[in-house]
Amino acid sequence: MLTIGNLKNDVMSVINNCALTHEQAMTSLSSIPMNHVEFFETTPKFRELVEAGVLCTMTEGNATYCPRYICPDYEKLMREGCKFLRLDPPTNLWEAITALLVFYRHIPSVTHYPVYLGNVDMMLEPFIEDEDEEEAKKMIRHFMFFLDRTIPDSYCHMNLGPEATRAGRIILEVQKEFKDNAMPSITLKYDPDITPDDFAVSSVECALACAKPSFANHKEYNQLYDVPYGIASCYNALPVGGGAFTLSRVVLSHMADRAYNSEHLIETLLPEAVAELCEYIEKKITFLVEETHFFKSNFLVTEGFIHLERFTGMFGMVGMNECVNTLMAKEGKTGTYGYSEEADALAKRILDKMTECVESYESRFCDVTDHHFSLHAQVGISEDCTISPGVRIAIGSELPLHEHLIHASQFHPYFKSGVGDIFPFDETAKRNPEALLDMIKGGFEMGMRYFSTYGSDADVIRITGYLVKKSDIEKLDAGAAVPQANAMWGLGEVKNSKILERKVRSLE
Repeated sequence: MLTIGNLKNDVMSVINNCALTHEQAMTSLSSIPMNHVEFFETTPKFRELVEAGVLCTMTEGNATYCPRYICPDYEKLMREGCKFLRLDPPTNLWEAITALLVFYRHIPSVTHYPVYLGNVDMMLEPFIEDEDEEEAKKMIRHFMFFLDRTIPDSYCHMNLGPEATRAGRIILEVQKEFKDNAMPSITLKYDPDITPDDFAVSSVECALACAKPSFANHKEYNQLYDVPYGIASCYNALPVGGGAFTLSRVVLSHMADRAYNSEHLIETLLPEAVAELCEYIEKKITFLVEETHFFKSNFLVTEGFIHLERFTGMFGMVGMNECVNTLMAKEGKTGTYGYSEEADALAKRILDKMTECVESYESRFCDVTDHHFSLHAQVGISEDCTISPGVRIAIGSELPLHEHLIHASQFHPYFKSGVGDIFPFDETAKRNPEALLDMIKGGFEMGMRYFSTYGSDADVIRITGYLVKKSDIEKLDAGAAVPQANAMWGLGEVKNSKILERKVRSLE
């Protein structure tokens, strides 16, 4: 409900905040009206579940005027240019880099920055053949530097691979030089049958220095859609030429607090919450498609860089660890998530029921996912306290490394639109990156979809799915503004979720 008083308070909380840059303040101010006005009707039950924290709309507000995550077909830009932006097809490396930088400036998202930069190595590779390698490296160094300084948000995500390329090797080399840059996030689409070991080892070495790239299981993700996929934002696997209309989530830990026992949650509370959230997601998508300008007039649509039928809705979940432990305790059982076959079996029953309920809802949209919403292991938000991301084991309760990989591999396959685990390592990994690569291979063979790592001494770390500099968190905590927009979310996660207390692994 819009009132002058609470609207004024929200505005003042932004314009009085000395820890925000001008651009961060503008972004924050732009979201305030969307959070105060309802553009479509919601049910009393939905509002009650949101108030109780069981459902969460992910700070999108009560409507949206562009899709949350957009994955343009950048290869089309390389082939044909862009009429709206007056970009001709590039003919050399400098023109290709310039075209991408101009294009990125015009890609909207929930963050107001592009969340997907494309398979950059594959796009630049054809233009490197005609360039001196040192000159190419200078251009790519400038490219990476410019991205870090002009897209201050590490939800911005670049993809590499699965093939090794000269462009990919240069990007890794430059990124190690810029190891204190948190932007952009990077994922290697990794397939051991395609990706050479030396290129994958270089990626491991780079990740230990600066928390990127992460590794995506290309064999599995490449089967998701009838079109190519891209990794966007935190670790979201989405169709290229489309993306995600919206993301909302169910908070299982809060649902467990309301449940009498596991049967009550699985058979009553969960189906009820899923039905309410699916209806809400559908209403939001309908509003976006039918009431707003985006799919009617945006140049990305009219020129064919994206297509309505390649977008899906993301159904997120968090708090499985706490949910299972709460239910086990309520039933007088001593097992805990990750340490008990009975607890893990309960988690699978919850996910099986959630999958059944989500897939039983048929959307008018989401053609690319057969008119169903896509399950997503959501990484959390800064306000989450004692709520573990997705299906991760809680920080402080981590299993020994091999057992942890086996545990994660059981749950990753449930989530088509993104899931992942994070493993910091000490100096022993830097001395033996090949051993760490073998662990990634083993995890993927068992069913893991996404593996992230960083060195325990690195300044850039992975918070939940995005990257932040520890030094920026310290500055922000002291009241100073920093350029990176999502450092403020990282500060909240550090305070609420013990991010800096993750178990540091050793290879000895």
